[in-house]
Amino acid sequence: MALKTEALTGGFGEPVFHAQSVFKMLMDGMARSGTIQTVQPDVTPPAPLGIAAGAIALTLCDHDTPVWLASALAKSGVAEWLGFHTGAPSTAEKAEARFAFIEAGTALCSFGLFASGTQEYPDRSTTVVMELAELEGGRRLALMGPGIQSVTEMEPIGLPDTFLRLWTENRALFPRGVDIVLTSGKRFLCLPRTTKITATEI
Repeated sequence: MALKTEALTGGFGEPVFHAQSVFKMLMDGMARSGTIQTVQPDVTPPAPLGIAAGAIALTLCDHDTPVWLASALAKSGVAEWLGFHTGAPSTAEKAEARFAFIEAGTALCSFGLFASGTQEYPDRSTTVVMELAELEGGRRLALMGPGIQSVTEMEPIGLPDTFLRLWTENRALFPRGVDIVLTSGKRFLCLPRTTKITATEI
């Protein structure tokens, strides 16, 4: 079957340079949990995949990284777009995915259903990329852990109510567990599995 036109367009204009730029931001984001980064390269992934999520996918995914897509993304042209630009195969099995992409408004399953790595190879886990309405202006959450001097805060809008409980369960698996990237439009922040997240007092 012929690929749709949207699958062939909307990738990085300068793939090597733009991928290096986004990779550097991701490494910085993982080292400094909760710090908001803004993607510079222009990409236009098929809706409902956001710009930052699309740029992250183009940077990290390749033919060796099975990708799991949440419901609305799976029904869109995202799988074909990723396949054309990165060679990444789609998988319906969460535990097989190296990367998972979740559109805004999706109910969360247990992060334990994704690959959590092993004690010997904790890096063989899924990185979960979640789109939200906004990364600022919502309920304040306190972040503590490596890369954070005492405590920092994030205030995302649209984080599911179950997130804190599911994240606490994920942290209990350390050194195993998933890492998460929260995205909104062109912006993203990283939550490595080492980060402790708690609700702040109103």
